[in-house]
Amino acid sequence: MARKLKTYVTSIGFFELAVAAPSMKAALEAWGTERNLFHQGFAKETDDPAIVAATMAQPGIVLKRSVGSRGAFSEHAELPKSLPADKPSPAPKSRPTMRAKVLKHRAPAKVVNLAEARAAKQAAAAFEKERDRRESERRKEESARTRQRAKLAAASAKAKAAMEKARQRHLKIIQEIEATREALDRRKVAEEVRWNKEQEKLEERLQRTRQ
Repeated sequence: MARKLKTYVTSIGFFELAVAAPSMKAALEAWGTERNLFHQGFAKETDDPAIVAATMAQPGIVLKRSVGSRGAFSEHAELPKSLPADKPSPAPKSRPTMRAKVLKHRAPAKVVNLAEARAAKQAAAAFEKERDRRESERRKEESARTRQRAKLAAASAKAKAAMEKARQRHLKIIQEIEATREALDRRKVAEEVRWNKEQEKLEERLQRTRQ
């Protein structure tokens, strides 16, 4: 069952941020911060009708407006026209008085009508759908990167195999040339020996004809 969404607000840098999320943890993840802004007093849940309506229309999407502005929250907001030199630190939270505690316990429970419940359910479903879409896109991108890495690895292995095959062919040709050269050298030596013997015989015959 989809969890009911709540609207959370904080202030980061020059902007006030708002988001509709099922929990404070989900809001912090949407804002992209690991600090517990709620524990530090820099973030809170809001029931401002205008802010709630804007965030529930785009659940899971971080909306913003410039600091100090009273304008509507939107996905894209301009920087404030005048920036304070120093951002004022948040006022310390005052402890509730005993009278406030008593009044709080006596306050009637908020009644949620059927239309509000249906709208909250639809907003929660939209938030879950948006999160599933983002997760699906992330898985697709990771799968595409994995396929690309596998493709590059296969191409590299193929190129290495082709180079090794060419190197082996080159070495074989060199070996054949060396073998041919050795055979020619042996043939040359044998020819020199044969010629020397023949030359000696011919010279002896020539000498006998001169006597």
